[in-house]
Amino acid sequence: MRGMEEEFSGFYKLTVKERLGKLKKAGFIGDEDEGLLLDTGALKLEIADRMAENVIGAFHFPFAVAPNFRINGKDYLVPMVIEEPSVVAAASKGAKLARESGGFRCSADEPIMMGQVQLVGVDADAEKKVKAAQKEIAEAAREFSSGMEKFGGGFRAMNVRTLETPRGTMLLVEFDVDVRDAMGANTINTVLEGVAPLIAEKSGGKPRLRILSNLATKRKARAKCIWKKDKLGEEIIEGVLDGYELAANDIFRCATHNKGIMNGVDAVAVATGNDWRAVEAGAHSFAAMGGYHPLTKYSTDASGNLVGEIELPLAVGTVGGAININPLAQVGQKILGAKSAQELSMVMASVGLAQNFAALRALGTEGIQKGHMKLHARNLAAIAGAETPEEIDAVAGKMGEVGEYTADSAKRILKEIRGE
Repeated sequence: MRGMEEEFSGFYKLTVKERLGKLKKAGFIGDEDEGLLLDTGALKLEIADRMAENVIGAFHFPFAVAPNFRINGKDYLVPMVIEEPSVVAAASKGAKLARESGGFRCSADEPIMMGQVQLVGVDADAEKKVKAAQKEIAEAAREFSSGMEKFGGGFRAMNVRTLETPRGTMLLVEFDVDVRDAMGANTINTVLEGVAPLIAEKSGGKPRLRILSNLATKRKARAKCIWKKDKLGEEIIEGVLDGYELAANDIFRCATHNKGIMNGVDAVAVATGNDWRAVEAGAHSFAAMGGYHPLTKYSTDASGNLVGEIELPLAVGTVGGAININPLAQVGQKILGAKSAQELSMVMASVGLAQNFAALRALGTEGIQKGHMKLHARNLAAIAGAETPEEIDAVAGKMGEVGEYTADSAKRILKEIRGE
């Protein structure tokens, strides 16, 4: 029997249908599986095949929208791609309650991305040598980022520092580039690779990594909101404050606290064709600066209203990358209507804050499962075998009546409805 490596050698050279045929022949999938994989919806097969390696189809997630968001006086319908129903519901609820005080007030930094050129084998004077040639190196960086200048972006700054490591002294030369409405990875990586030979010449070191940093501390977004005391009640406010304080003082809770924030942020990132992995990396590394801490914070104002705030780095774009390729990402951008990357980042920050507030509100009072499982009931009904929308709704409704949200309960109710 041929080994896996030999069997799939040159797999990337095949067409999508040829790859599927090989999977079928090897027993990994059947005819029905092949049909599901070929049903790519709006994402044409030939486009999907150019977006990744070894493509055999497309994987589908629900595409939803969250209403009620008012941000800096403007109303938004926010697209969210996520398989968990309570996330969209929670974000919408948090935003609806926020409207009572005018919604979210937001700001965002200029879209500055930072990247690093790493040099090894440097001597003690390497940093001094590079700083002496800073004007020449900066001019080269400016040339490699000139494509951004016509949009108002381009090279902004250069920094040099020495790093002592167990593998010896390393020199880091860091570049700030304004990438405007792009996420900016390709732009800044082009700059870094372009200037690396010159830096090596000036420093006498050997260039190694030339890559952007996803810890985009110069590209943060902030959102703030007031939830009125007369709409929430004192008990809910106290519950939110206690929940936040636990996250601020216990890393085990803080990890889940921040994960809840990213439930909302990531869903918008996916819906708009942005790199949610980069967003995640930036958010959690930012939270770890100075000791892992919550990305949100809560307090009360003089009137006893609840005040929520969030700050996190958001390297996102409205142009470039998958946004220009995936038609559904373009639909998401169209629904949202953000005119710039900064505007998009402010929306995402607001969604993260709304989502976090709604989670803390539930956790601090009735618990998370009641609302979550109520929304999850339709999924359980489908898993139990309900086939029509009417059956799914009937099973979900009955589960709500008895207050028992399990797959076994859904199967039992379905049998009762069908008279079996």
